[in-house]
Amino acid sequence: MDYRSNAPKILRDFLIYHETIKGHSKNTVDEYYLDLRTFFRYLKLSRGIVDRKTDIEDIDIRDVDLDFVKDVSLTEVYEYLSYLSRDRVRNQRSRDTEFGISAASRARKIASIKSFYKYLTVKAKLIDVNPVQDLDSPKLPKTLPKYLSLEESQRLLSAIDGKNKTRDYCIICIFLNCGLRISEIIGLNISDIRVDNLRVIGKGSKERVVYLNDATAAALNDYLKERKDIAAIDRNALFLSNRRVRMSRESVHSMVKKSLLKAGLDSSKYSSHKLRHTAATLMLQNGVDVRTLQELLGHEHLNTTQIYTHVDNSQLRSAATANPLGSFNPKKEEN
Repeated sequence: MDYRSNAPKILRDFLIYHETIKGHSKNTVDEYYLDLRTFFRYLKLSRGIVDRKTDIEDIDIRDVDLDFVKDVSLTEVYEYLSYLSRDRVRNQRSRDTEFGISAASRARKIASIKSFYKYLTVKAKLIDVNPVQDLDSPKLPKTLPKYLSLEESQRLLSAIDGKNKTRDYCIICIFLNCGLRISEIIGLNISDIRVDNLRVIGKGSKERVVYLNDATAAALNDYLKERKDIAAIDRNALFLSNRRVRMSRESVHSMVKKSLLKAGLDSSKYSSHKLRHTAATLMLQNGVDVRTLQELLGHEHLNTTQIYTHVDNSQLRSAATANPLGSFNPKKEEN
């Protein structure tokens, strides 16, 4: 997928602006492209520019121009939201077709549309009025992040086995101890390893230093002993697949799921990202303050980190017991 050859000029200019001026990562820019491509395809279909029987995935958007995008109305966008929530195929690669994407996915697509029109009005100054300025985003349900308990985390680490045991143990150890994103783990290079820390490239190509505790440093050293004997195709990649190339996101997800099953944990409930939640939660429960955690996780905004400031039931129970009125009984006082 390369937007430079498949996107119309007006979209290509927007994406180049985000990649070169805003410094957004390739993954972020690709997400912008996919979100806006779907939106333009929907508009061409709903406006009758293409046959309404055409599969939306087959619609070419290279003819989209300024006149096409500046005529969008809020009504069209809300109709598009309805299409996303009711008719959009949830997973294009799945054998079992499900329709309607989540509120979080719809919110991201709306954010892409708003960013595009803000660029057209404020930066490129190609249109005078932003037609989506008053567009509301879908309301997102507030849920606590799922995470493993300390005992479950230990079970997971103890259950890792197989041909790539040392590599897989190291990856999960980094997840659970350092709280890295999956994209950050698969992006690690040998040159990113320091004496007691890792150089991590996070979202928006922002660099940060993540320090290693004893357990993670030991796991990394054990893996490096094996890694040096592998004739890697991708020589600088830290974590290699069986084909001796950099591990993909899908292969890490699959490995984590298998390890969860071996540990007797619900693999449908937990995922690679839940291991990041686990690291954040365990650190908070053991005295790490929120601002330090923000730096460690690579969050740009503190309110993103604050989703981890939940407390478990045992802490709530302890708080209730700690209240000095908890043992007060007026009847006993009378006697």
